[in-house]
Amino acid sequence: MDQKTNFCGSCEQLKKLKAVIEESRSTPGCLLHVLQEAQAIYGYLPIEVQTVIAEGLGVSLSEVYGVATFYSQFSLQPKGKYRISVCLGTACYVKGSDKILEELEKELGIKCGECTPDGLFSIDSCRCVGACGLAPVMMINDEVYGKLTKDMVKGILDGYREAEK
Repeated sequence: MDQKTNFCGSCEQLKKLKAVIEESRSTPGCLLHVLQEAQAIYGYLPIEVQTVIAEGLGVSLSEVYGVATFYSQFSLQPKGKYRISVCLGTACYVKGSDKILEELEKELGIKCGECTPDGLFSIDSCRCVGACGLAPVMMINDEVYGKLTKDMVKGILDGYREAEK
């Protein structure tokens, strides 16, 4: 359970989480719901949040961690403001999505599963986004980018960088 984060939650977030725990505590099997709500509040589930949940529900930290790591919907690492997901499904992979992922990692200086230090971008991979006809595909938040080449990556990222200025 080695999770190193620079967790910085607010008092308001903690208050919301404790309210969710309090209203859910008497419902059998509420852990999954509480974890979903906690991730909605914080964006991910750092060990500090897992500890609050464990103590609040009166369950072990290992039980909370076990559920949080079993389901792929949960993240133990922070995600960027712009969440990049590169499709590595068959159609996309055959058309070079692995090269798109490599270019993203090079351009952002992070690996798949990580977040940039400024919190702006994170990269993940997925198996299919349902846009096989546009392969290779990546998504940034809910925006789909298709028929990509690695030469397009910098320009797309620069558009998001410019939007932040």
